[in-house]
Amino acid sequence: MRHFGHIAPEVRQRLFHQEPCEFTADSPARLLSAALGATLYSPATRPWLADDILKQAGRGVVSMVLCLEDSIDDADVAAGEENLVRQFADLAGRPGAAEPPLLFIRVRTPEQIPDLTRRLGPAVRLLSGFVLPKFTVERGMPFLEAVAAAEASSGRRLFAMPVLESPELLYRESRVETLEGIFRVVDKYRERVLALRLGVTDFCSSYGLRRAPDMTAYDVQIVASVIADVVNMLGRADGSGFTVTGPVWEYFRVQERMFKPQLRRSPFLEGQAEELRERLIEHAMDGLLREISLDQANGLLGKTCIHPSHVLPVHALSVVSHEEFSDAQDILRPERGGGGVLRSAYTNKMNEVKPHRAWAERTLLRAEVFGVAHEDIGFVDLLAAGIVPT
Repeated sequence: MRHFGHIAPEVRQRLFHQEPCEFTADSPARLLSAALGATLYSPATRPWLADDILKQAGRGVVSMVLCLEDSIDDADVAAGEENLVRQFADLAGRPGAAEPPLLFIRVRTPEQIPDLTRRLGPAVRLLSGFVLPKFTVERGMPFLEAVAAAEASSGRRLFAMPVLESPELLYRESRVETLEGIFRVVDKYRERVLALRLGVTDFCSSYGLRRAPDMTAYDVQIVASVIADVVNMLGRADGSGFTVTGPVWEYFRVQERMFKPQLRRSPFLEGQAEELRERLIEHAMDGLLREISLDQANGLLGKTCIHPSHVLPVHALSVVSHEEFSDAQDILRPERGGGGVLRSAYTNKMNEVKPHRAWAERTLLRAEVFGVAHEDIGFVDLLAAGIVPT
């Protein structure tokens, strides 16, 4: 699989100075953690889940979470487990089918992990790991031990993605101690932890808050402070940190205005139907786009998504611009190893080799998985080219 792999090769050539790389579920963890992109959540109870998974793969989704936790009723957990086993068997039994996205199961208890791994049988080869809810030092260790045991019994490499969403993490008096405990646990199982996910909806719930569609998580100060502290203690660029993904965006199909004038200038819309123009406008949601940009500015990579229309904006905004790529390459040239300051090739900024080195390394990793746009290609072009007509 690859990002933007659902669009025609000749279109990718027009879009990308450097195309996104190909990867599989067996690729190195460092690459996969950066490649998660927009991780689409789906309730595990959906009756046509196998069809849904392949449909979303055909629309550019590369990672999905099949949820047995908050997205389904407590009374439906057993039925959800049975449905997952059936749907995985269905997927595994389709010869010649397209490669599915990276698939993760969000469980409620540690005991579900070895049980589901066993029940999946040979279809476990399609499973990439588990999402661990309400992760703390006390709850986290049994979950991670269960993932390790399931991997050993199945012979399948399985990752964990803890969700940071507990009140102990939110409350100021317990936050630092909670983060220190979480770090000790995930550091012990570092090779197994693919990414840390933020549960901002649960954070808001603790105070009876819900952000409006024209606000981002960063406008809710109590949430923004948690994100800052999580990145501060768990997302450092010194080799001790982990990939931290952006919070869920709750809204969809909001009437938007931001890109209406720009759409007329996109070469990828010339000659296309008005219907495509309107669908593109629907995809361009102001609040979501602002939040994605702020996620990246605050050190987050990828995003939890609950609606397919959110996927392409996340991926389009993750593509590295030609200017960013040029700066990162200049900073990391071997002859720059001693440091110094240089003017950018775009002659609009100064690049300081030592302070900007970690940024440059992260940028080139993002460029590897999401690609580098041609100099004249912008977000609207990427968005327009990636929409699959229904």
